[in-house]
Amino acid sequence: MFPTKIARGAGSGGSVPVECCQICGHEPLETVLSLGYMPPVNQMVPIGAVQTQQIWFPTNLMYCSECELVQLGVAVDPVIIFPPEYPYTSGMTRILRENFADLYAESSKMLGLTKDDLAIDIGSNDGTLISNFQNGGHRILGIEPTDVARIANDRGIPTLQAYFSKDVAQQVKEKHGAAKVITAANCFAHIEDVHAIVEGIVEMLAPDGVFISESHYLIGLLDDLQYDTVYHEHLRHYTIGSLAYLLGMHGLEIFHAVKIPTHGGSIRVYAARKGTHAMQPSVKALRDSEPVGETMRARLKTFRHDVMLSKERLHAMIRDVKESGGRICGISAPSRASTLVNYVGLDSNTIDYVVEIEGSLKIGKCMPGTLIPVVEESRMFDDQPDCAIIFSWHIADELAAKLRAKGFKGTLITPLPVPRFL
Repeated sequence: MFPTKIARGAGSGGSVPVECCQICGHEPLETVLSLGYMPPVNQMVPIGAVQTQQIWFPTNLMYCSECELVQLGVAVDPVIIFPPEYPYTSGMTRILRENFADLYAESSKMLGLTKDDLAIDIGSNDGTLISNFQNGGHRILGIEPTDVARIANDRGIPTLQAYFSKDVAQQVKEKHGAAKVITAANCFAHIEDVHAIVEGIVEMLAPDGVFISESHYLIGLLDDLQYDTVYHEHLRHYTIGSLAYLLGMHGLEIFHAVKIPTHGGSIRVYAARKGTHAMQPSVKALRDSEPVGETMRARLKTFRHDVMLSKERLHAMIRDVKESGGRICGISAPSRASTLVNYVGLDSNTIDYVVEIEGSLKIGKCMPGTLIPVVEESRMFDDQPDCAIIFSWHIADELAAKLRAKGFKGTLITPLPVPRFL
């Protein structure tokens, strides 16, 4: 028996509390961390727009002692956090493009894919991932709920614009047949009714098919103090242990797993019906390295304390710059920057603007919950602010080198895992 689907009643305000574990149904859950109330991270209004009320939601991280899942304590309506005008496109990020190319190279070799095999990508965004399978000569289909699906279709990447569900899975299977590979990168932790999603995946999967997921890794989040990845899109933060628990409830088992560098530390997990693929030693190695029980509780307590210290240290660095009359800008506006900006309490009096590379759909809008404008990056080279905070801190070294090469002369700050000047 799977946990009951979260019910949205009248007056829920677009969100409902998560009162039992999303995987195993255990309750009560234990509080790990509270970052306060936050706006949805892609709730971005145009610069200069008349200010109206915006809905903010609590951001509490919870721990299940039964299956070891760390999860968000509230579920926000996906229509709110994934609106049709969703501004994120994965193709804008080099590390993601390279990672998805690597996923295809690794999986096609491991699974011996043929030209007739069908590959489906759930949450396919602009088609960057699934295009690798298309270029390899395989049949493909993307499934994407937002208007970004139009970008993919315009690029010749067949994409169904729909919120994924078991009904959608049945329709896809009837039209396209069973899939040899189903991928879900950076979305498998995002979708609310996870058991219905896995049921849909199993529905579409060929008897010897493989489900490949990529998700932010809880252990990396803890090790590198990545509290900025705690936001309403991320309902669950997986370990190998919690993922194995979830997939096992649906007759699937993990047979290969590897850590990857995307988003500051993620895991790529291969799963299939039990007994259909040989178990790789990578699974046991990763699972044995993960803390559980009281060891996990102690690790989570340390994390909460260190998050508070990190916030105070970043405040002190910013205060010193502002007291000397310095101007500060931000570098890049990933979703995680919204959590950092709002938790630390930064606003347009602190940060003059945030820059994005040309072509970003976020240019011309404000950082969520603030009036900080997002502008094209050439501005920072023209007016040379005294200091720049690299919000995409997980690729800070790469960005710092590029900024220096383009002529930025100011001080650079990376806010996590330990705030420091570069």
